[in-house]
Amino acid sequence: MNDQIFETVVTTVAADGRVHVAPMGVRYQSSWVVLMPFKPSTTLDNVLATRHAVLNRLTDSRVFAGCVTGRRTWPTLPAERVAGVRLASALGHVELALDEHLDEPQRPVLRMARVHEVAHAPFLGLNRAQHAVVEGAVLVSRLNMLPHEKIDTEMAYLQIAIDKTAGPEEREAWGWLREAIAAHRAKAAR
Repeated sequence: MNDQIFETVVTTVAADGRVHVAPMGVRYQSSWVVLMPFKPSTTLDNVLATRHAVLNRLTDSRVFAGCVTGRRTWPTLPAERVAGVRLASALGHVELALDEHLDEPQRPVLRMARVHEVAHAPFLGLNRAQHAVVEGAVLVSRLNMLPHEKIDTEMAYLQIAIDKTAGPEEREAWGWLREAIAAHRAKAAR
């Protein structure tokens, strides 16, 4: 399996129609997109129930930060060939169908076939602040797993990119991440 992980946002729909938006590292393997959501996971439940997902490629780092800080409602549009939705802000999306499910105790492997792929806008790249927000979102998603010192060290380093290259969207997203860290620590101190 290709061990390179690419940070994307995956949208799924529950059997009752509820949309779920989740940042997720994915792997590209031959013609598959490989998802490995943790158990338990709404993404996993939705894919197993509907057999579909949509991979969204985007540069709006607020989506990454928002999802890990409780802001999961983002504008969507209907997918074209699967029963699902894509993010309206996506520069491109890939509609996926479940091809193979390997059940594992912690992280099942979902091999998803590419059904339809569309580019909506050119990808110009990520500025350093967008990258910093994505990395900060990964840290926030692991607040219960990482020591405070590691989070503080990493966030301090990422702050350099925010200070040098962030626009208003990245500053807003960074603020959400800092608030989430402070709230987590305040709750733990009680």
